Amino acid sequence: MNIFDFAMKMEEDGKCYYEKLASQTDQPGLQTIFSRLAEDEQMHYEIFKKLKDGKSVSSVPESTTLETVRNIFETLPLPEKALKNIAGTLDAYQHAMKVEAESTRFYEDAAAEEKDPQTKKILLQIAAEEKQHFNIMENIYHFTNAPNQYLAGSEISNVD
Repeated sequence: MNIFDFAMKMEEDGKCYYEKLASQTDQPGLQTIFSRLAEDEQMHYEIFKKLKDGKSVSSVPESTTLETVRNIFETLPLPEKALKNIAGTLDAYQHAMKVEAESTRFYEDAAAEEKDPQTKKILLQIAAEEKQHFNIMENIYHFTNAPNQYLAGSEISNVD
């Protein structure tokens, strides 16, 4: 399996995973985030398909997912309320973070070994987007897990 086949498989798996997360949440904001991440993975797949087919790719189209996510985070319910519905997905968020971190490293390593400057540029651009995906998932994880990470006033009221 060459690098493009492997990358296409990774991106296809990522797309399916984000589509699954989108279908499992009842929070419209999170559904949008996961759908946008799935779209990014599809875009990456198409870029690698073109490269595999010997077609020229000058650059990776700029993703607007990060800007969308920033706006959505402002409208999400407080973590305590969101936690009731999505706490069971914390492991899924951690898994997505792991996959995105591995993808970032894979593309950075592939770029380091790539001889063609244009392909190297594309690999580094996609690695940067995968890093953004990791950051998005990390923020979702911390947002969702926040109520588990602090002591409520009644729990520490007897502390001198």
